[in-house]
Amino acid sequence: MRGYFAIGIDGVSKPGNMGNLIRTAHGFGAAFVFAVQPKYGAGESDSLTKIGTDTSKTAEHVPFYEYDSVDELVLPRGCLLVGIEITDDATDLPSFRHPAKAAYILGSERFSLSPEIIARCDHVIKIPTKFSLNVATAGAIVMYDRHACFGRYADRPVSPSGEATPLPKHVHGEQRARKKKA
Repeated sequence: MRGYFAIGIDGVSKPGNMGNLIRTAHGFGAAFVFAVQPKYGAGESDSLTKIGTDTSKTAEHVPFYEYDSVDELVLPRGCLLVGIEITDDATDLPSFRHPAKAAYILGSERFSLSPEIIARCDHVIKIPTKFSLNVATAGAIVMYDRHACFGRYADRPVSPSGEATPLPKHVHGEQRARKKKA
């Protein structure tokens, strides 16, 4: 899979939700995970892997960044910030083309993304549901959608009882010279 992604939460207050999200991010191959203005109790950020929801010990394998404010949020050059929020002008997830380099950010458990985060976002997407989902669940759905879009999978069958179209074998092309020989 080309490109990379990261995922984080703006104003997270429950370490269990952060632990669940970063464990899922680790499973899907996130480049890094982050929190902006986390509001969990003293010392809880240091123990995200000890709370039981991150059984994969993500902190040992994936960088975790905490930012005290939106202004401190630093992303790699070319990485687009994608907000996940239920707004009238947000793009429905099934219609969204994921950027090759993206950092996804969700609002906290009780609140939406802050206006400052929305202003920083290059795109805002929403999951077309009847109501708001748990923050870790919403993050998992977006990561799965990204994986399904960028992964190399066979096409689905036309009907549930049909067979999947086999994935064609990858063929490397001929070697190409970038400069013409004189």
